[in-house]
Amino acid sequence: MPEYVDDDNPPEDTGIHHWETIAEVPEDVKKYWAQRYMIFSKYDRGIWMTEEAWFAVTPEPIANKIATHVAEAAPANKTTIIDAFAGVGGNAIAFAREGRWQQIFAIEKDPNVLECARQNAKVYGVEKKIFWIKGDCFDEINKRFSGRNDTVIFASPPWGGPGYNVDQVFNLSTMQPYSLDAIYKSFAKICNSLVLYLPRTSDLNQIAKYTPKGRKLEVSHYCLRGASKALCVYFGDFQFEGE
Repeated sequence: MPEYVDDDNPPEDTGIHHWETIAEVPEDVKKYWAQRYMIFSKYDRGIWMTEEAWFAVTPEPIANKIATHVAEAAPANKTTIIDAFAGVGGNAIAFAREGRWQQIFAIEKDPNVLECARQNAKVYGVEKKIFWIKGDCFDEINKRFSGRNDTVIFASPPWGGPGYNVDQVFNLSTMQPYSLDAIYKSFAKICNSLVLYLPRTSDLNQIAKYTPKGRKLEVSHYCLRGASKALCVYFGDFQFEGE
């Protein structure tokens, strides 16, 4: 039997679950559940998920790699990181385990998904290192962080569901429910260090339009088992090794 953290079981009638056998898993989620230990290596210790979260969560090895890159490349005066679309916590947990940040904020508007994130952070022993905020990330960031110069915003927005990967080139201007333009303009006016986690097939020409004059953007692909799974765009004064 799995070893649960403090014997916590998912609350009933909330859409939160911890599936132990494939017989419990909906057909369209089975291939993701089969990779559950790649998504959360401590899945059996009581990881909570919602059905939609299986399509959205950043796999643990990628979350860890991104966390390392952001920690190493961010300017020294950046001591706070904000996970704008926290979901079930994959990225926020990785940031907390990195040990680089004085403050970590995780924002999620769905209370059940946020409950999953808190539980999952508890599984990894970092729940108390993260400030949890239930609300709309655009409103909360504008209200709480305007005027500060010590923040990095990490944004892994919804991509419109699993169908995003059928496009050879992903159109960021029609990404649902938030376009690249809406996300960038909302966050860039508050924070000059922004990291966007986007589909691996994202249209780079659309991204390039947001490059400040005389500057360049860092775009990094993140792979699992030799295949690109997603990319991150780094806006701001991130300094990567070799630059």
